[in-house]
Amino acid sequence: MVDIATRVYNHKWRIDPIVRSLIDTDFYKLLMCQSVFRNNPDTIVRFSLINRSKDIRLAELIDEGQLREQLDYARTLKLSRGESTWMRGNTFHGQRQMFRPDFMEWFDNYQLPEYDLQVKDGQYELTFEGRWHEVMLWEIPALAILMELRSRAVVNNMRRFELQVLYARAMTRIWEKIQVLRELKGLKIADFGTRRRHSFLWQDWCVQAMLEGLGDISQGGAFTGTSNCLIAMRRDIEAVGTNAHELPMVYAALAKDDAALAQAPYKVLADWHEEHSGKLRIILPDTYGTKGFLTHAPDWLAGWTGIRIDSGDPAPAAEAAIAWWKSRGEDPRKKMIIFSDGLDVAQIKTLHQQFSDRVTCSFGWGTLLTNDFRGFVPDEGLAPFSLVCKAVAANGRPTVKLSDNPNKAMGPASEVERYKRVFAIGSQTAQDLVV
Repeated sequence: MVDIATRVYNHKWRIDPIVRSLIDTDFYKLLMCQSVFRNNPDTIVRFSLINRSKDIRLAELIDEGQLREQLDYARTLKLSRGESTWMRGNTFHGQRQMFRPDFMEWFDNYQLPEYDLQVKDGQYELTFEGRWHEVMLWEIPALAILMELRSRAVVNNMRRFELQVLYARAMTRIWEKIQVLRELKGLKIADFGTRRRHSFLWQDWCVQAMLEGLGDISQGGAFTGTSNCLIAMRRDIEAVGTNAHELPMVYAALAKDDAALAQAPYKVLADWHEEHSGKLRIILPDTYGTKGFLTHAPDWLAGWTGIRIDSGDPAPAAEAAIAWWKSRGEDPRKKMIIFSDGLDVAQIKTLHQQFSDRVTCSFGWGTLLTNDFRGFVPDEGLAPFSLVCKAVAANGRPTVKLSDNPNKAMGPASEVERYKRVFAIGSQTAQDLVV
């Protein structure tokens, strides 16, 4: 086990790379990249960093030279032989050779493309534009770099003893959470914390703690795996994930009229249906409102394995999913609901107790697993905040996300109103953005 405090204290050399591998990323990004590579190879997309926590002025906390140094280093990375072998030959979700030869031939020679970095009003404007499958892989490393540089800026002046105490307190907090979770019979939970982690070393430690405290699912435990491919490979555990809002957002932006727009979320899943089966057939319905999505969903989608709930009040969303399955003649007890929005132990416990005897419950535990340093330094300098990197345009057209939480909506105001009309979005209840 790595002595994290000593490693943090020893950040004295010229550059300590934050991202050291192209597979230090979320599994769903690689799955989506293969889908885009095969289905939309010529679509031009622009991604942009969006800091929802405006009070965190990143450009005043993080040195621009250090940020550029980390981004430039990430651009030198290529897939190693061992990483390529792992992707080509490993079994993911029970499926061998999930990554196809044509995609792997491209990925073996891939490097992250150029970026554009500017400073405006105390914030970094970081954008990536190019062919969709080439620029989309910047999202996770860009977020990981910024989150860890912020952590480093805060702990930079701490002495060794202070760091030992800081990480001892953080470790104790995580272990206490795990002790609560181990009491939940039939729990299934995964690490989803790559995007907003405190650091790579800390995420890796959290995964080890989950393995130790909850046990690997393959050995009858509750820990189902990690979304982080590099950690999954090194720890010989399951890499987990399916798809994200990025796919329907871009497909919707490419729609030529309102009729095509209304069908865009289903066209995404039709393409996915052709490529994947089983546990990878998980619906993410909230991009343009869960209620409308389920109301107009084609019957074949009811046969999919499950639904991921990623915004809004999770309990009503789960009830809606259960009611939808019943209305389509499906048995909810044979379906899966994955909760993944800003979860922490108390909510995980409540949702598990409420739904575990009605559906297969699973949890993707993110930021409050891998970045819960709340209350440990003055002025909440290490508290997590809401930083995202989203596709903001496709072939020159703006993207829109509505969500089940209006505080997560994004896009030009006129397009947001158009999407609300097309998808018949009624009143929504705003939820605080913890992360």
